[in-house]
Amino acid sequence: MPSFDEILKEAGEFGRFQKRVFFLLCQTGITFSFLFVGMVFLGHRPENYWCRIPGAAELSERCGWTLEEEQNYTVPALNFVNRSSRGQCERFDIKWNNTSVSCANPLSHFTNHSLGSVPLISCQDGWVYKQPHSTIVSEYNLVCANAWMLDLTQAVLNLGFLTGAFTLGYAADRYGRICIYLLSCLGVGLCGLAVAFAPNFSIFLIFRFLQGVFGKGTWMTAYVIVTEIVGSDQRRIVGIVIQMFFTLGIMILPGIAYLIPTWQGIQLAITLPNFLFLLYYWAVPESPRWLLTRKKGEKALKIMRTVAKHNGKHLSPHYSEITVTDEEISNPSCLHLVRTPQMRKYTLILMYAWFTSALVYQGLVMRLGIIEGNLYLDFFISGAVELPAALLILLTIDRIGRRLPFAISNIVAGVACLITAVLPADILWLKTSVATLGRLGITMAFEIVYLVNSELYPTTLRNFGVSLCSSLCDLGGIIAPFLLFRLAAIWMELPLIIFSVLAVVCGILVLFLPETKGISLPETVEDVEQLSSLQSKSGRKKKHQDITSYI
Repeated sequence: MPSFDEILKEAGEFGRFQKRVFFLLCQTGITFSFLFVGMVFLGHRPENYWCRIPGAAELSERCGWTLEEEQNYTVPALNFVNRSSRGQCERFDIKWNNTSVSCANPLSHFTNHSLGSVPLISCQDGWVYKQPHSTIVSEYNLVCANAWMLDLTQAVLNLGFLTGAFTLGYAADRYGRICIYLLSCLGVGLCGLAVAFAPNFSIFLIFRFLQGVFGKGTWMTAYVIVTEIVGSDQRRIVGIVIQMFFTLGIMILPGIAYLIPTWQGIQLAITLPNFLFLLYYWAVPESPRWLLTRKKGEKALKIMRTVAKHNGKHLSPHYSEITVTDEEISNPSCLHLVRTPQMRKYTLILMYAWFTSALVYQGLVMRLGIIEGNLYLDFFISGAVELPAALLILLTIDRIGRRLPFAISNIVAGVACLITAVLPADILWLKTSVATLGRLGITMAFEIVYLVNSELYPTTLRNFGVSLCSSLCDLGGIIAPFLLFRLAAIWMELPLIIFSVLAVVCGILVLFLPETKGISLPETVEDVEQLSSLQSKSGRKKKHQDITSYI
């Protein structure tokens, strides 16, 4: 009986059928990027807000003041005596409704008093925003003592990613790739609508978490499907290009945020496209490789005949079945990933690589929201920087393999973060250029880890293995906002120092992974264990040949 790879070569490893399925699933990368980094715009902190003062509001209504006039007449008194507060988190303990004030000069009543002796109190009646409900910050008052709740929104999303990695990654290996993909698309769409119309912050967090669960299901399952339906020579292309669509989403997002003035509108715009993916039920088949692992060779062969037909080829008529793996089918678990020596080593290194890539990547993206500059333009440029990263990967991984670019990109990112942190702020052009180099490096590392992870795990555990290892990516995402914003409050560059250490260590560790260039996807755990030994023998043989040649 022929193997699946033999039939795939005859049916076409990357023909019209695979290109169509690949293009359709790539759209998932765009919507996933919206979810992944959308909080930069959904939660952008308003620049102009101040404590709500009930008495002042009544006075403003009586005098017919605009919001700007109310702020100018009542809040500037905080700075009149060199107080550090700008009226955003504290105000003078003045009862405006009990004070004889005039509309023309309301502060004249205090000219005979020392404002420096007037106590300050925290905002007790909420805040006034120049642009109300433009972001979730103004919607749910996530400012001052509640500012940490904005960090929580991104952490909850990543907690959802983590949960989705375990639950939906497991489900995709047990029940099939495409059914979990479609279920996830429906879930992320419905939860996204609930987020947009959440009546309070608690409901917002609950559905934000669920959106993360289903969002992880769409992205990881789509990625696994496209790598399983093509030949080994095309895996590197599809694995990188699908992430270029992720970058495309990052470049589109600031345009959406610029054109839509409210966070609810932005949320709807980035959520509704997920419902279109439900049409893939009629366009994207189940993964034949997965069918073989579930001993459904007839269904796999039927799909391969369809693939061949659309590719303008024909399978040999004597093909009546495909070789099915002899490995006993069992539901995947964490123990399968650490039971054997090589699998255990790969799993631990890949987990750390995912953690570092996500923490540094998300940290650098969210850092754009707290540094000076045009947020929309800077965000677009930062996304555009990721396109050369994909091109560099495509140019290098076929020539020198996966491992060395993986290591170098991490080390470059780490060194760039360190240099950015120590460069003086007045050399802005150099600081920005080096930071851009760091973003380029960590983007390359983030894209390569997807490819290497899917190539190092057997078909029986691939979706679960990729999902489990990438769960450390989600852990990094949970930590990233707290680490960035809380450490930046101490020293703006302190998070960059942490990013630097993590990335350099990661670059060293990935050198212990085997090279996966040109190998067939392993079907069983035994294949993975043999991969390391075969490469070791090959390396010793080559070294011996080099020595013999030299002598």
